[in-house]
Amino acid sequence: MSSTRREFVTAAGLLAVGLVTGCGAPEQPAPAATGGTVPDKPGSPATLNILDVAGNLQLTQGMIDEYVSKNGGVIARTTYSKATSPELAGKVKAQQDAGRVDIDLVLTGVDGLAAGIDQGLWQPLLPTHAARLPGMQDYLPGAAAMQRLAGDFGVTITYYPSGPLIEYLPAKVPSPPTTAQGLLDYARANPGAVQYARPSNSGPGRTFLMGLPYLLGDKDPKDPVNGWEKTWAYLKELNQYVTLYPSATSETMKNLANGSAKIIVSTTGWDINPRVLGQVPKEARIGALDGFHWVTDAHYAVVPKGVSADKQSAILNLLKDMLTPQQQAKAYDKGYFYPGPAVKNVELSMAPQDSQQAIADYGRAEYAKLIADHPVEVPLDAKALVAAFDKWDREVGGAKVKK
Repeated sequence: MSSTRREFVTAAGLLAVGLVTGCGAPEQPAPAATGGTVPDKPGSPATLNILDVAGNLQLTQGMIDEYVSKNGGVIARTTYSKATSPELAGKVKAQQDAGRVDIDLVLTGVDGLAAGIDQGLWQPLLPTHAARLPGMQDYLPGAAAMQRLAGDFGVTITYYPSGPLIEYLPAKVPSPPTTAQGLLDYARANPGAVQYARPSNSGPGRTFLMGLPYLLGDKDPKDPVNGWEKTWAYLKELNQYVTLYPSATSETMKNLANGSAKIIVSTTGWDINPRVLGQVPKEARIGALDGFHWVTDAHYAVVPKGVSADKQSAILNLLKDMLTPQQQAKAYDKGYFYPGPAVKNVELSMAPQDSQQAIADYGRAEYAKLIADHPVEVPLDAKALVAAFDKWDREVGGAKVKK
């Protein structure tokens, strides 16, 4: 095990002391949303329509395509489409209301998962089908904690410690802020220079929103309505000096590269991957504000209610394969969700060679120490996260979101 990976596992282990990582009762025959039980294999090869609202296909499409190429008797073919997370619930609900669900599998972050749970859109997969997904028993402690947020409705397929971090170009910001107050002071002195994307459609934006209560010492970091007095005051003051909130994280990266933003909110993956791709200069640096806690993140597979029993069967077989160490190694990608794997014993040396080279060239040695030295927190649960997004949209930055 590499030193970086060892530190990651050790730090993530702190999160899960006392957590039960098992995934439920043994398999029982389960009625599908459209009637009947979910068979071990579909009666005929399925065509799966997969919607990605989290950028997850960058990590997992190789896993999916390899499974389909080797298991044509289970899945004949897949189609892929993408949308933004705020579009997800409305898109799925419209199909369900029409009685014609064409989306079979959704790859989503915490935001889309939460919105769907809140509106009752997802087909329960657990604990009924836990025995079909043995890889869930091998989750890293942090991934196991993220799985608890999904309840019965989603399956964690990738995981990372996330952020919040700040990112900047040292030539433009030679003395970056090191505290939350320092960031606010910098924004006040440099209007428009600090930027983060709308939290409901941005991993870094969401992580910043949930990380501030820890940085600021708020009363209850898990209660955005009644426990974030300092956080909402901070965000509203910062808002005075923010010109716009991009609707996607990628826009903040472009703005950092072109100089229209000087400091942006980032995460481990959003730091590494855009530099690998040449979207952000390699010399960009990251910083952690004093007293920060990691707020972890994950991507989930969810199935809309209304998907047939045969297609549910094909999806369960696919997810079983995706949670094996050999497939999980592909999640290292080029640092997009660094590290990426959700299960134990997945070394960087198992990843494709281009992934290994990207991490060697663009990874950061300081991440091992940051992960080891700072507390690790799970995000808000579904109901609280929806409330936080709503409050931010209404009271902080909704009017400045770039359409």
